Amino acid sequence: MKKIALLVLTMAMALAAMAENKQLSVMFGYSSFYLPSTKQAYIETYLDFNAWTLNFAKEEGQDQYRATVEVAIVVRKNDSVAYVKKYDLKSPAISNPDKNDFTFFDLQRFGLENGIYDLELNFRDKNSNQQPLVYRDKLVVYYSSDKPTISNLQLMASATPTVQENMLSRGGYDMVPYINDFVPQSVSQLNMYFEVYNLNRELGAQGYTIDTYLMKRENGQRLNGFGNTLSRPIAKASDPIYTSIDIARLPSGNYTLVAEVRNMNGESLMKADLNFQRSNPHVEDDAMTSDYVAASFAALITDNEKLNYYIDALYPIASTMEIASGNQIVREGDVAAKQSYLYHFWVARDPLSPGEKWNEYRKRLEYVDEHFSYPKTPGYRTDRGRVYLQYGAPDYVRDEKNFVGALRITGNPKPQSNLEHTNESSMYNDVLDQGLGHIYYLPYQLWRYNNLPGNDANRVFLFWDDMRSGFYKLLNSNAVGEINTPFWERMLSQYQLPEEAEGQGEVGKQFSRGY
Repeated sequence: MKKIALLVLTMAMALAAMAENKQLSVMFGYSSFYLPSTKQAYIETYLDFNAWTLNFAKEEGQDQYRATVEVAIVVRKNDSVAYVKKYDLKSPAISNPDKNDFTFFDLQRFGLENGIYDLELNFRDKNSNQQPLVYRDKLVVYYSSDKPTISNLQLMASATPTVQENMLSRGGYDMVPYINDFVPQSVSQLNMYFEVYNLNRELGAQGYTIDTYLMKRENGQRLNGFGNTLSRPIAKASDPIYTSIDIARLPSGNYTLVAEVRNMNGESLMKADLNFQRSNPHVEDDAMTSDYVAASFAALITDNEKLNYYIDALYPIASTMEIASGNQIVREGDVAAKQSYLYHFWVARDPLSPGEKWNEYRKRLEYVDEHFSYPKTPGYRTDRGRVYLQYGAPDYVRDEKNFVGALRITGNPKPQSNLEHTNESSMYNDVLDQGLGHIYYLPYQLWRYNNLPGNDANRVFLFWDDMRSGFYKLLNSNAVGEINTPFWERMLSQYQLPEEAEGQGEVGKQFSRGY
């Protein structure tokens, strides 16, 4: 769907974390809208949980089971918290915890002023010991109080007349958001909702039209026969729009949905768009798709399990939306649909040479599976494999199995106000003036990258083998968007390193240097 950088606030993503026997999965999306009467923008968040990926517990005193997810939403602007909410979301009650083949939905609304925010979401299965899922991104809100603007486009799974007002009610209908940019063959109508604001300030009492249409994402070509035009007799301060495009005959491919507002002279005033991927393998695209897929690298992969493996192995470089699409097509698609997905994934990255891009990635995949696999865990699902696939081979690797470092603390890193004029203070300063002996570190690998995307230079990843089992996990990194662990060196030293010496041990210095 829409990328944040385009200032249109619609996105969907799949978040997943491995547990011993379950893989927590939640679809998350959000949209922004505006209330001209109060000049207030607001955000809607959408959560859609797969119940079969959660753990159910029996409710006390009752013969029924529920799953419970702890959800935390935090929105920050600079160093200030603009919005925060933490709550428990419970699934519907079921009598048999094994009969959990369903999803359940949640919607939240909150107001925000115009600005750029840091968005953070945490999800935790309260009946599991697995770590919370964490997602972070930028959130951009901008609506003019006196000039025409348009909300994002939000796909809708359904819209039915409202019988009783509820959280999904809007304009006399209950609208269920479709929070995925993957549109399977089973979906024949592309339903959308958006709002247009302040057109009356520019057009007065004149009317206007809204064109909705599809374009091929690869080349921006507008598709004939996929779209419609709505007419509005008079401009308003706020105008809700619900409309649909018939996509039953839309072939598989990557597309852009566009809504364009025009005055009665046909002049474009503003528009919004979002990207989606269509899977419809039984419809021929004589212009592009079907013949290209059949002649591509993807058509050579005919084994269903191999296709599932290759699609799952894309996650280190896939967007969260593409991960969601891939997960769904692995569950529901046939061989042709999976070939089409794999082909279009690489066409989106290199329209001219998708096969070359795929072969480059496949070679990396073979390498990580050979060098980083662990029993029951393929190489691409390990931390080292994920980093290797995402960023390529590191420029430098330091591999230590039994590193022993000496330590001497210089200076006085701790404030001494509470220890002054005491024997304890004297003893503390004596320690600072002495070597602290040898520090024995658990096995670790230090990877340095001279340059990462976004001009992120000289970044380091430190992996550790905390169980001495040969399974390395990412402990700390200074790369943008990667894990940054407080007191990581103390953990690596099995807490032999004193707290006041954090970052001053020899491995801490290696990390700072990058070698």
